[in-house]
Amino acid sequence: MSARKLGLLIGAVLIAGIVALTLRNPEREDLDAAARGRAPGRFVTLGDGITHYEVRGPDSGQRVMLVHGFSTPYYIWDSTAVALANAGFRVARYDEFGRGYSDRPDVEYSLELFDRQLLQLLDSLHWTDPVDVAGLSMGGPVVAGFAGRHPNRVRSLVLVDPAAADDDRLPWYFRMPVAGPWLWQTLAVPGMAGGQLSDFYQPDRWPDWPDRYRVAMRYRGFGRALRSTSLAFEPVRLDTLYGRIGTLGIPTLLIWGKEDQTVPIALSNKVRQAIPQVRFEPIDRAGHLPHMERTDVVNPLLIAFLRRSGTARPASIGR
Repeated sequence: MSARKLGLLIGAVLIAGIVALTLRNPEREDLDAAARGRAPGRFVTLGDGITHYEVRGPDSGQRVMLVHGFSTPYYIWDSTAVALANAGFRVARYDEFGRGYSDRPDVEYSLELFDRQLLQLLDSLHWTDPVDVAGLSMGGPVVAGFAGRHPNRVRSLVLVDPAAADDDRLPWYFRMPVAGPWLWQTLAVPGMAGGQLSDFYQPDRWPDWPDRYRVAMRYRGFGRALRSTSLAFEPVRLDTLYGRIGTLGIPTLLIWGKEDQTVPIALSNKVRQAIPQVRFEPIDRAGHLPHMERTDVVNPLLIAFLRRSGTARPASIGR
């Protein structure tokens, strides 16, 4: 093949790639003040950018922080936040960086980034005394890491179907430095909304779930943040994170849907071994989101656990 033909072929491939990315890429808007003006909740500027959050419940209520998972914003805690607030708790939840209406800074989305965000958000709320912290899915490592680093800020821990596998790695083609981001944005990101239904045991009960997810996907930086998170979390040893909680003796409630296809319940054994003091509650007829599918079971368990945490004598955590 002549140099000219080779150049034309390369040019055609590049043009086709650009067209494909343009057509398939769901990110078509900037996350600006106008976009945030349509959002519920509040906003605060932290060290790494603007964070979208909500607080509800009586001012004097026992303080609880809810941390979502890999990509779905804080609305994944809707029913839990309402139930806890109605039970008298002061409940906060927020969008992690790269998700929802929070900023998408061009940084490494590491455990350290999410640790800073949570710590600074608590400080901005003036929640400097120990609080109860709940983490869902990837939020499990986030809150476990936070509790391990700042045990004086955590009264108890709730883990809902937490990430527990240490061998999750992106395929090699998503890991490439130049083509990887483009392939991720073109092949992986567009199908993420529909894929959310696999988190449910009975997906037909949640017909609007993909459309809710697509709202956050429209803002630039969403896919980049998720890919960066996947890469940054690969070297994290989850058994070490959870083992630190076990060493500290932090009261922990572990809730897991028996039909979870995203993080299979068999992985709960690793978490239970790492945290000997954990109270384990497997939930029938629930997938990856038992707090949504089985509110009738999970909310009473959660409220009872948190109330015991609030009345328990302070432990010598971290000493």
